[in-house]
Amino acid sequence: MPHPLHVAFIWHQHQPLYKSPQIGISSTDTQKYRLPWVRLHGTKDYLDLVLLLEKYPKLHQTVNLVPSLILQLEDYIAGTAFDPYLEATLTPTENLSREQRAFIIEHFFDANHHTLIDPHPRYSELYEQRNNNGVNWCFENWQESEYGDLLAWHNLAWIDPLFWDDPEIAAWLKQDRNFTLSDRQRIYSKQREILAQIIPQHRKMQMAGQLEVTTTPYTHPIMPLLADTNSGRVAVPNMTLPQSRFEWAEDIPRHLRKAWDLYLDRFGREPRGLWPSEQSVSPAVLPYIIKQGFKWICSDEAVLGWTLKRFFNRNAAGNVLEPELLYRPYRLQTPAGDLAIVFRDHRLSDLIGFTYGSMPPKKAAADLIGHLEAIAKMQRERQPEQPWLVTIALDGENCWEYYQQDGKPFLEALYRSLSNEPHIKLVTVAEFLDQFPPTATIPSAQLHSGSWVDGSFTTWIGDPVKNRAWDYLKEARAVLASHPEATEESNPEAWEALYAAEGSDWFWWFGEGHSSNQDAIFDQLFREHLYGIYKALNEPIPSYLRQPLESHAARGDCRPASFIHPVINGKGDEQDWDKAGRMEIGGARGTMHNSSAIQRLWYGADHLNFYLRLDFKVGVQPGQDIPAELNLLWFYPDRTMHNSPIPLTSVPNTEPLNYHYHHHLEVNLITQSIQFQEAGENFQWHSRSSRAQVAMDNCLEIAVPWADLQVPPDYPLRLVLILSEEEKFHSYLPENTLVPIEVP
Repeated sequence: MPHPLHVAFIWHQHQPLYKSPQIGISSTDTQKYRLPWVRLHGTKDYLDLVLLLEKYPKLHQTVNLVPSLILQLEDYIAGTAFDPYLEATLTPTENLSREQRAFIIEHFFDANHHTLIDPHPRYSELYEQRNNNGVNWCFENWQESEYGDLLAWHNLAWIDPLFWDDPEIAAWLKQDRNFTLSDRQRIYSKQREILAQIIPQHRKMQMAGQLEVTTTPYTHPIMPLLADTNSGRVAVPNMTLPQSRFEWAEDIPRHLRKAWDLYLDRFGREPRGLWPSEQSVSPAVLPYIIKQGFKWICSDEAVLGWTLKRFFNRNAAGNVLEPELLYRPYRLQTPAGDLAIVFRDHRLSDLIGFTYGSMPPKKAAADLIGHLEAIAKMQRERQPEQPWLVTIALDGENCWEYYQQDGKPFLEALYRSLSNEPHIKLVTVAEFLDQFPPTATIPSAQLHSGSWVDGSFTTWIGDPVKNRAWDYLKEARAVLASHPEATEESNPEAWEALYAAEGSDWFWWFGEGHSSNQDAIFDQLFREHLYGIYKALNEPIPSYLRQPLESHAARGDCRPASFIHPVINGKGDEQDWDKAGRMEIGGARGTMHNSSAIQRLWYGADHLNFYLRLDFKVGVQPGQDIPAELNLLWFYPDRTMHNSPIPLTSVPNTEPLNYHYHHHLEVNLITQSIQFQEAGENFQWHSRSSRAQVAMDNCLEIAVPWADLQVPPDYPLRLVLILSEEEKFHSYLPENTLVPIEVP
């Protein structure tokens, strides 16, 4: 009888250490926690995930709980953690300071408004008041009732829908407005009740065999970079490194031991699996993992591809062409012993993390099951001696904010179908390895040094600001090393501050690549942890730690930071586009400079569509201030196909306008109608159907399905935009370049 397809879901639950040292950089700042995300994600994302799974006992999964998350959950449960959001929530509205009122207006809408704000009438009403009238209007006109309701709703909206049948929560949702301090105090108590169930529920389900709980190095450091920052050059040989080489491999076993001991205490057993922070691995870190006692680790398909010198190509449906290489565990052979490793399917993981949230839940679940059924069919056709293991591993918290009802309808549809699917079996990683130990081996020296982000470490090192942070960390680490009397037993404050500063999250946000409206706080937290090392050692505080590592003013051009899923309505919703790529157009040199009618170009993608947005100067009228026709033309580098010149008259014979293109979408900016063409033989254009969406109101928004462009996953495209009038060339953008597009 053929084996079923084994599937291992691994949900990674992580929050960085938001707890500030007791003495911060600012003498006036007494907050213990800088940000509320442990508390809010704790009420929304950690407990419901496993409670939903418990209803389907045939389905087994793995959940990774980072030690720094567990410790912070315990602080909130004990009532000893207070963040600025919580402090404002528990302050009588009549006692709110001007600074607190400004903070509330600015930050208490920090949530995806489509899923967490819009469904609640009062919360949505306050959100629209701020958006339509502005922050200053709210500050001048809001009364205590507006502040009281906003304080309540910011906390209520983050309570998972799974708990909405609780009588108290149901009453608050029905109440809608006129919340009192007593209401807000009870909401906070309800949050703590939910948080208190998280670890016991995971422990219970692990004892029952339905769940495997794994851990991560103590504060989520990038272990290969702790061992040697030069490891950044394995994937990027020309990487610019920090001025001082960081080599503190001795910190790795400290992080692993602390994670091991905490896990043993909370779960009453030794952990089997380790989620290396950011799935980052290198040959140098393996002996420490093995000596601590871990049996398996996980990483990304890009790391496996680099290791095997193979790139995992996919067919038009997005399925791997060499599944037998990816869907199997490997045995890492080291002088210290052997260690099993599994590699996640990057695309399937990203579909859950970044795309399915924008689809109807049942359709999204059916799409994922369709991919798994296709893989199961390939397994039956090839009849391997050992069954395949498809590993789907991703953040278990951040994606649900974009799903209807926090992902509950999607997960229920997925679990119902999988419970009845005879050819697919959900397993924990450990139980699969116990039954089917790895037969393929990788010598440890062959293992690629990289992470789940592009198979490299560029997210955490190589940028000038990231490198400066490593230099700061190196200096502080050297100062601690110069105090041999400061052991973990005699001076735990210094070591805890070091561990916190070695966490990966600060480096994630520094420099280019990722940005949020809380970059300045992450900058401050990193420096505060370094500050804590010097303070605990009674050493002088370097003056540079009192200054931000970088300016946190708005940046200009940038590449996409993540997948996006904008609603195409011409509104230009800020949250929909905040992770998009951006090009400043209006002030640039070139063809658009004279009129500056188009101010900015935004672009991005998910697994379903390519997205484009144009911001116009206020009052611009298509057909009057700007030509009525916008032409999108796609260029496919290094791909053999029919291509044709731009189908307009008076096109200048200069790059990139004299390139030949394969697809052409013409948008009438007045009627918002479209015409789609594909290049054919003899430089001809042929009309094709398209499901592209176009909307224009405050701005122009366009969504073009990848199915229209008929390109495989992981393929680079380039795009030029041309304005024309009655099919005569007028101007083009962006100036002197093409929009870079990577098909997911």
